[in-house]
Amino acid sequence: MTPTAKILLLGSGELGREFVISAKRLGCTVIACDSYAHAPAMQVADGCEVYSMLDADALADAITRHAPDLVVPEIEAIRTEVLQAFEDRGVHIVPSARAAAMTMNRDGIRDLAANTLGLRTSRYRYAESLEDVLAAADFTGLPCVIKPVMSSSGKGQSTVRDAADLAAAWDYAVANMRGDRAKVIVEEFIAFDYEITLLTVSAADGIHFCLPIGHRQERGDYQESWQPAPMSDAALASAQDMARKVVTNLGGRGIFGVEFFVAGGEVIFSELSPRPHDTGMVTLISQNLTQFDLHARAILGLPIPPIRMIAPAAASAVVLADRIAENFTVTGLADALALATADAHVDARIFGKPTTRDRRRMGVALATGATCEAARATATTAAACIKLSYD
Repeated sequence: MTPTAKILLLGSGELGREFVISAKRLGCTVIACDSYAHAPAMQVADGCEVYSMLDADALADAITRHAPDLVVPEIEAIRTEVLQAFEDRGVHIVPSARAAAMTMNRDGIRDLAANTLGLRTSRYRYAESLEDVLAAADFTGLPCVIKPVMSSSGKGQSTVRDAADLAAAWDYAVANMRGDRAKVIVEEFIAFDYEITLLTVSAADGIHFCLPIGHRQERGDYQESWQPAPMSDAALASAQDMARKVVTNLGGRGIFGVEFFVAGGEVIFSELSPRPHDTGMVTLISQNLTQFDLHARAILGLPIPPIRMIAPAAASAVVLADRIAENFTVTGLADALALATADAHVDARIFGKPTTRDRRRMGVALATGATCEAARATATTAAACIKLSYD
């Protein structure tokens, strides 16, 4: 694949926006697609299309009309059978149609990890009704975690500690699912010491790893991340071994965000995304090549040089909206950037989303530091400086 490739990007959020910038720097033409106009990636792409990726006819029409060299999914909610049909006809799906299908829903990737590859996961069962949820919770025990098999950014996820709350958790998961499957996963609650994302690059010259990224979530949605996450050599080796197995099985080239829990030195597989990961936003300030650069290079067949940190530590912290609005202004950016010192760089990304809603990510603050703790403190302070003013 040459750097002059034409790319059809399926999903145009903030991760897609940064990927478009990386791909265009390598000479690519990008058509950005999403279900709403003026999405972040559309603002920097060469062209755009507005349609639902769950509309099989619209998706097939877009691929046919644009005849891209590469189809690059950025979201899970896609008619993957359409991707498979085009891949069968010779269209390059990133990383592969199978990988997109396996990871579109949590059941596919969890079953692959636990049943096919024998990786350590939490105990889990699926449920398609409240009765199923009650039976699944009896199997996993309480507390348990309930989440839709298809969702993003933690939507629909809750931790249930009392059986009386199972019905509400089922309703919440179904109300916040993506796609058209009223199905949830009920899984054992892992009392982990910490959780990480291991960005894993499958490229023409083999498998590469970024240093592990620690992260903190609320309601299953990332709030801050930092790199490198402290972990033992044995735990890191275990995570890398599991990531290599699952990525190799899925096939194709690109970056994979592989999530793990670590409890008492044991590494437990959690989830996988075959694309740049939200917690990997920290790489915009931490590495010589961002996760978006690595994804672009890998899918274009370009070499991956040694991946290295460009600061001792780095962190990211999100900027959230708190209401639904169409008219708003971002303020406080100057105050955030003024936190930079000779020893700590500070930066930010404002995503350019046209509307807000409660807890929607609208930007991210980035910082480096001598330690992860210092970088996290600066990033969190910078994010707090950035405000949304509603007209």
